[in-house]
Amino acid sequence: MAVSIGLHVSPEFSAMRERIDALGGALEADADAAEELGRLTEDIARALLGAGVVRAALPLSLGGYEFSPRQLIETVERVSYHDSAAGWTMMALQLMTGTTAAYLDAVAAADLFPDVADGDHALLAGHGTRPGRAVPVEGGYLVSGSWQFASGMAHATHIHSAIQVEGTGELRVLAMPKSQVELVDNWDVLGLRATHSIDYHCADALVPESHTYLATTMNPANGGAIYRLGLVNMSAIGHTGWALGVGRRLLDELKLVAAAKSGTRNAAVDTAQFHAEYATAEAKLRSARAWAMEVWRGIEDILDAGELPSTEQDTLLRLALNHTTWTVQDVGQTVHRWAGTAAIRRGPIDRFLRDLGTGTQHITSSPTVLQNCGKWLSGAQPRAHWEFLDLTP
Repeated sequence: MAVSIGLHVSPEFSAMRERIDALGGALEADADAAEELGRLTEDIARALLGAGVVRAALPLSLGGYEFSPRQLIETVERVSYHDSAAGWTMMALQLMTGTTAAYLDAVAAADLFPDVADGDHALLAGHGTRPGRAVPVEGGYLVSGSWQFASGMAHATHIHSAIQVEGTGELRVLAMPKSQVELVDNWDVLGLRATHSIDYHCADALVPESHTYLATTMNPANGGAIYRLGLVNMSAIGHTGWALGVGRRLLDELKLVAAAKSGTRNAAVDTAQFHAEYATAEAKLRSARAWAMEVWRGIEDILDAGELPSTEQDTLLRLALNHTTWTVQDVGQTVHRWAGTAAIRRGPIDRFLRDLGTGTQHITSSPTVLQNCGKWLSGAQPRAHWEFLDLTP
């Protein structure tokens, strides 16, 4: 087994940030076209993949960069700052592809990830909740089901989906070629339009057992300590980075609006109220970021020591994501209030606000998750533990 014990912190991180920022102008230039297409343009997708944004989440033992959690947060944050839909798309491809590479055994890894360093590997998109049905047959499963919100599907080669094994109820995750499912081109939404988060379905598709893994696993077949977080905890990394990138960009855009309007007749941005609310929004965003990074620093220390996060840390990483997401939503409301007509015309503020409004609806930041965090932290269920996004007594 190609597994290492300690947490890997990649020396590629600084260069990655530089490559992402170098693409900032192209991301901006293609954003409107991507919305019209309903997916990233081929040039942008190719550039981001070539920069190694997905490779950042792939195991070092397979040729990936295997970034640490905070490095991944900042990677998604940087892409999302330049374009929120591109950040969401890359976040989804990162998560599905990286965890598949980590949790599938040698047979599937050789099939799907033959030469990661040279860019020869599968890209996975799909959905991990509302599992399909898996009927056991010799060597694998006959899989049927319908899934939604497959962000980044336009750029994927393979499908990531949750399945429930008939007879045992066991939850597993599969990887299968995109050609085995029927795609439903129904992504007609207000925000995150360029993420191609479409539905898909299949009936009696044959999937080898080697190309599935236990959904609750925290024992990677490839890679180091980061993959001991498990699939759901890994998902919190990217979503936290996405929200932070969007929040930072919105405040920077409002600053540009204020500079353009300052000194004009009856400019609201010259009032003490605007200055106070801008300062408050800055404090909220910076505080949310600092706390999220503090939570993940503690988790990194635990992983580096060869241990698993405690129930409290599992709770705090979910709470930090929830807090960050809804803090950024609050920041967005401040931007909308003071940007005036700049918030209703086509442009970065309009696009980022629409994408933010859609991104906040993701299940990982739902009110139920917040309630479950409160149950544990308040002592109402001191012996409970997390199973996916549910707190189980």
